[in-house]
Amino acid sequence: MQTLVKTDFRFPGQTAEYHGKVRDVYTINNSVLAMVATDRISAFDVILPKGIPFKGQVLNQIAAYFLESTADIVPNWLLATPDPMVSVGYRCEGFPVEMIIRGYLTGSAWREYAAGARELCGVKLPDGMRENQRFPEPIITPTTKAAEGHDENISREEIIAQGLVSREDYEQVEAYTRALFARGTEMAAEKGLILVDTKYEFGRRDGKVILIDEIHTPDSSRYFYAEGYEERFEKGEAQRQLSKEFVRQWLIDHGFMGRQGQQMPEMTDEFCRQVSDRYIELYEHVTGKKFVAADSSDLTARIEKNVLDCLSNLEI
Repeated sequence: MQTLVKTDFRFPGQTAEYHGKVRDVYTINNSVLAMVATDRISAFDVILPKGIPFKGQVLNQIAAYFLESTADIVPNWLLATPDPMVSVGYRCEGFPVEMIIRGYLTGSAWREYAAGARELCGVKLPDGMRENQRFPEPIITPTTKAAEGHDENISREEIIAQGLVSREDYEQVEAYTRALFARGTEMAAEKGLILVDTKYEFGRRDGKVILIDEIHTPDSSRYFYAEGYEERFEKGEAQRQLSKEFVRQWLIDHGFMGRQGQQMPEMTDEFCRQVSDRYIELYEHVTGKKFVAADSSDLTARIEKNVLDCLSNLEI
């Protein structure tokens, strides 16, 4: 099975390109983006050395599914999905923050809490909470959007005071974040899942706040299985989850947390297949659709043809 870990396209009218941790983004005529979801995988803000089969397809198709399912809540950037690994949409001016919303105390928030923190991004946390416990109300814990290196936690007040986002825009973004999380929670519950936490990114286009990037994918979200959640929580057992957290945990177990001087453990082909199976399982579970693997014999040629066909039909 081929994986796509690097792209270097030259599309007609291309004015810029950006290679992120997972996505490669090509700007066309300064107005449209062709966003390629590669098979790269990152954890602790580090790109891991091997690609994961079908990961890009899973991410792209889940993101499109949820963008289409939430367009009545907030306008989004998506115009078309011409290839299983590609989304094409409007170019927006992104806000330099990520909106992270948490329904449960887990992951990095739990690690900080267990180390003694009782405030996260300006949000006060009560004593006596346990791992994977549900918050009375979801909390928003934004981070800065770092061009390189690690994103940093930041509070609502700091975002506004530093002028990263205006007060008016931030209040709009916060309202959208809560509404999107409520819809995602609803949709997950219908499939026997709990949407534990997730992140959203927003920008502006023609003066309007727009939802950009992916939403509710395993790279941006964490899901627990609803069945058995209470029993496991009461016993203090680990939750069954569909997310990237098991990759982070595997790295931690092998002595890697992205810190200077730490050695990246070897990713075997078997481990990569296991990660791929988890992503496919999540796709099928959250969408209720059977995953159909696209032909991966020549990913670059397939993507280039499909994007070119799409761009030729767009008025840009």
